[in-house]
Amino acid sequence: MMDIARIAQNVEAREFAGMGSLKLIAPAKVNLYLNVKGLREDGYHEVSTIMHTLMLHDVLRMKLVPGTGEPVQLTSRSYEGLEPLDVDPQHNIVTKAIVKLAEAFGRELGETETVRVHLEKHIPAQAGLGGGSSDAAAALLGAAILWQESVLDPRIEQVAATLGADVAFFLKGGCAQYDGIGEHFVRSLKITNDFVVIVKPEGGVSTAAAYKKLDENPQPLDAALVKTAEEEAYAMHVPLLNNMAEAGEELNTGVKTVREWLQEQPGVCNAMMSGSGSAVFAVCESFDAAARVSSSAQAKGWWSRTTTFGPFKATMTTNR
Repeated sequence: MMDIARIAQNVEAREFAGMGSLKLIAPAKVNLYLNVKGLREDGYHEVSTIMHTLMLHDVLRMKLVPGTGEPVQLTSRSYEGLEPLDVDPQHNIVTKAIVKLAEAFGRELGETETVRVHLEKHIPAQAGLGGGSSDAAAALLGAAILWQESVLDPRIEQVAATLGADVAFFLKGGCAQYDGIGEHFVRSLKITNDFVVIVKPEGGVSTAAAYKKLDENPQPLDAALVKTAEEEAYAMHVPLLNNMAEAGEELNTGVKTVREWLQEQPGVCNAMMSGSGSAVFAVCESFDAAARVSSSAQAKGWWSRTTTFGPFKATMTTNR
């Protein structure tokens, strides 16, 4: 007998079946290298980072409906043990992305048309995995397609840059270095296809709190390792560096517990917190090793998934 969640999932899928509906994927990412260099005059932090997308992804379903008075009608469902999104749909970054793109394209939303979006969450929030930014990137592409605009229209990237540091990256995907506040593309790197385990302890890490703690106690990275990271052409050879790791581990002690545990597991090559946390990722020598580690992490009560690096980006896929 089907449970209530499965019935609800089928109802949601049927709503977006047929012509005029889109299905998009929004991949997670990890930071192989994150070097926060300090505050700028505008209040943002100067960073240099190398990000790599993962197969783990959220799903967005989108279509146009007659105007409801709201520019965007957003619903969401969380899967695989994730907590429901704790944010007003009208304040969600997906809604903000669509509204900003409509303004850039000169479209009126709310009265004549509303963008209907259903978000299936598989990427945990406050984890340093870029779930919200990736959702926003997918929403920008979906809205452009619904409005019969080119997905290569430069206004999409322009809007992406105003939404957050990682959004523009998810339009390109793969592995790439960014600087500025994380929005300025520097170069692409050769991707890797290594197996990865993601483990998230209880609770998250506030990005603002992590930056504040780092400002109070700066953590400069080794200059030789920074040079290696910023010159390496292959993702698989980038040294794992993150000078926000100590701040994240202080704000959520579970992060340190997870990292130390992962580093002791057979088959784990290296492990590090992603972004400002609280998720920790471990590069593994094989799929079997990754699966064993993930299963053991789940047995300890942690959220965990096995995935892979890859060339993934926010994109439309088969609607089914």
